[in-house]
Amino acid sequence: MLSVEKNRRVWCARIGIVPIVVITLLLTAVIVSANGQSRSESAVAGPLDNDRPTIITLDEAIKRAEANEPAYAASSADSRSAGLDRLIARGGLLPSVGYHNQAIYTQTSRGQTVPRFIANNAIREYSSQAVVNETLGLGSLAVVRRADAVSARAAAELEIARRGLVSAVTSLFYGSLAADNKLVVAERALQEAADFTSLTTKREEAREAAHADVVKAQLAEQQRERDLGDAKVAAEKARLELGVLLFPDPRTPYSLSPDTSAAPLLSRAEVQQAAAKNNPELKSALATLKMSNSDVMTAWAGYLPDLGLNVTYGIDAPQFAVNGPDHAHNLGYSASVTVDIPVWDWLSTQHKVRQSEIRRDAARVALTATQRQLIAQLDEAFSEATTARDQLASLDLSVATAEQSLRLTKLRYSEGEATVLEVVEAQNAFVSAENAREDGRMRYQAARADLQKLTGMM
Repeated sequence: MLSVEKNRRVWCARIGIVPIVVITLLLTAVIVSANGQSRSESAVAGPLDNDRPTIITLDEAIKRAEANEPAYAASSADSRSAGLDRLIARGGLLPSVGYHNQAIYTQTSRGQTVPRFIANNAIREYSSQAVVNETLGLGSLAVVRRADAVSARAAAELEIARRGLVSAVTSLFYGSLAADNKLVVAERALQEAADFTSLTTKREEAREAAHADVVKAQLAEQQRERDLGDAKVAAEKARLELGVLLFPDPRTPYSLSPDTSAAPLLSRAEVQQAAAKNNPELKSALATLKMSNSDVMTAWAGYLPDLGLNVTYGIDAPQFAVNGPDHAHNLGYSASVTVDIPVWDWLSTQHKVRQSEIRRDAARVALTATQRQLIAQLDEAFSEATTARDQLASLDLSVATAEQSLRLTKLRYSEGEATVLEVVEAQNAFVSAENAREDGRMRYQAARADLQKLTGMM
């Protein structure tokens, strides 16, 4: 009976476990199926999302480049660090406050109650004092002036880095656009060459043209195929070079959206005025000269005395208490004034002054050189920008003329009035005119960016 009862309990336990196991297996299957479906959906949606090209404007490209370019990040860090140094130098002009605590135990001589060290006031001495120190001198003021100049130069160098980055991004942006447009030109030229090959073949079959025309058309078509391959490589290279500054993965697909509402060029007088006011190279040279003047002031400070002020408030007594055992008041203050007058340093100060004056003279020469370079660069950039702008209309006219010439030459060839060489030359002229127009547009945008970099209007 005991064995029967035991078997019945075992089977009941097993039967009770079966629903739980079944439910667990069903839930596991549902979860696995849901995860598999979500993964498959994400796998399908991922490429679709990744295939959508990001539309990039010039302003967006500049913002992305400022966040990803390491040289600009280093210049920004230097500028922020120089700003903190400026605050540190200004804080050095203010009094410093500290809280000093000390306990001293000194050995006594046998049978005596005085300390062995005569410098100590008692066997046990406790000090708990707030100390305020201030040092006044020309050197401290010179340090602040130099920190201000360093901060100004760092800000100017940051602006130089920013404008250089903007100019580089602008050149890459319009260079990529030009490469894409040249790719379209190469594709159209290949199609044009293929159509002409078909035309010569039909005329040969109709005994209206020689086989040499077909051969010449085939050679031109083969050349267009090679040109198309080169255009694809150039477009891909330009997109990757720009993509390095825009995305974590340079292979990310994107499309460029040029700004068609660009502001016109300024007049020469406006350009010169803006450059004199906003040019960062000039500001950097001026800040360097101010740094040299501050170094001269620091060197001359070695001839002058320094005034030191000290105020101490707290306890300096044999007991760590406000009042002593004899009801003496331990809490008190002291103040001191010190004047350190330099007398003789073996002409070291004189040599330092001479060194700083030599560096200041070099900074003045650098400033004048920067001014001369700015004048020359302004004239060069303005002439380049105006010439490139004036040539845009001529380039458009050349493209229209070359297209019309190609159309008329093909009609004349179809009528037997032109040779195959004339058609090929017309095709080459049309392609060259379109490529020259793209180069002209890129040249104008690059010259315009250089001019804006000098004037600070970007």
